[in-house]
Amino acid sequence: MRALEPWVVQPLESFLAESAARLTLLMTSSGQVVAQHGFSRSLDVMTAAALGAGIVASTDELARLMGGATFEALVHHGQRQSCMLAAFSTPRGRWIGLVVFGPETSVGIVRLFFEQMIQQLAAAAPREQPAAPMLAENFETELDSSLKALFGR
Repeated sequence: MRALEPWVVQPLESFLAESAARLTLLMTSSGQVVAQHGFSRSLDVMTAAALGAGIVASTDELARLMGGATFEALVHHGQRQSCMLAAFSTPRGRWIGLVVFGPETSVGIVRLFFEQMIQQLAAAAPREQPAAPMLAENFETELDSSLKALFGR
């Protein structure tokens, strides 16, 4: 497991131990990766983050057009693996969780421990607000450094 913010580690480790998730990705609503588990290539992480953020944004807009509240979670079932995509609030803003799991667990177990992880993240989050995000002049260099820190390279 890799995390950019240390306070995320314990809640995510607890979730992974209890849920039997194969892959997990925590990201901001804009697709910035905060933590990941199980992905072997950085390209896969970045692709999953971009697609997950796009799916959540489009389903939020679909819910708005239908006059309802946002969807709590999206679940796709497959024969060998399934995935859950859910947006949630943290003291650091709106985040998205992408969880891939197999037949050794169930969507009910994953959702139960995901909700517990959300509560643990809320309790563990530092209370000071990070500086407002802004695109730096050397964005590409900083992105490369962040990816190296996330993947330990």
